[in-house]
Amino acid sequence: MKYIFFGSPKFAEIVLQELLIADLKPAAVVTNPDRPVGRKGIITPPLVKILAEKNNIPVLQPQKLSEILEQLKEINADLFVVAAYAKIIPQSVLDLPKLGTLGVHPSLLPKYRGSSPIQASILGGEAETGVVIFQIDKEVDHGPVYAKSILEITPQETYEGLEEKLASLGGKLVAEIMPMVENKEITPTEQDHAVATFTKKFSTEDGFVDFETLKNALEVGGQKAIEIDRKVRALAHEPGIWTIENGKRMKIWKTKILSDGKLKLLEVQYEGKNRILYF
Repeated sequence: MKYIFFGSPKFAEIVLQELLIADLKPAAVVTNPDRPVGRKGIITPPLVKILAEKNNIPVLQPQKLSEILEQLKEINADLFVVAAYAKIIPQSVLDLPKLGTLGVHPSLLPKYRGSSPIQASILGGEAETGVVIFQIDKEVDHGPVYAKSILEITPQETYEGLEEKLASLGGKLVAEIMPMVENKEITPTEQDHAVATFTKKFSTEDGFVDFETLKNALEVGGQKAIEIDRKVRALAHEPGIWTIENGKRMKIWKTKILSDGKLKLLEVQYEGKNRILYF
């Protein structure tokens, strides 16, 4: 089966790695253009591009998919596989592969559609999440589902750890499903759109914690302590959790809930300073 893989960040890289382990090498990879990263603005390729080039897979990096429509037609793929591509795929592209386009999504659709399902699952205090393989259509995370795999969320789970687990799970699952789709051995099931929930892209403002609220969580504990701990585990990596203490900006990198229900700071960083670890 000839397929094209669409994706860019770490989640997509792990999914692609699992496909390669399963001996399912794509005919090409479509990923974002190289972009400036960090304060120095160093031009950096997407992780998927690095992995593809290591495995001698052709790489396409359009700003818009319309720029490579003819190249996609020439490849004449049977199937497209999409994982964290972060762009709407136009119908003109979705119409190309005769077997359609499979999406790898890190939530139990229809719950947590959109751009940040992993963060939303942690913020929502979910006991479990999972990964879904679904047929992509013109609406966001809307198409019928081929398969799902459920994963427990531990009380200490962070975004980075959960992302790795779900990506690996998703890569293995899509590798299992692809031959079944090719042989028409599986039929997708329509989502219950009436119970769908949606996530958003988080901003710097979403990472703010009021200092008095933080102080109360440290001294008293309770629900606010739980909420701040979830926020740190979900968003410390991106966009970051921060507060203002005595006029100084402080980033919060790591916390935990003590046995008495109080919040404990484990790792913080004042602006312009190195990180401070507490034990």
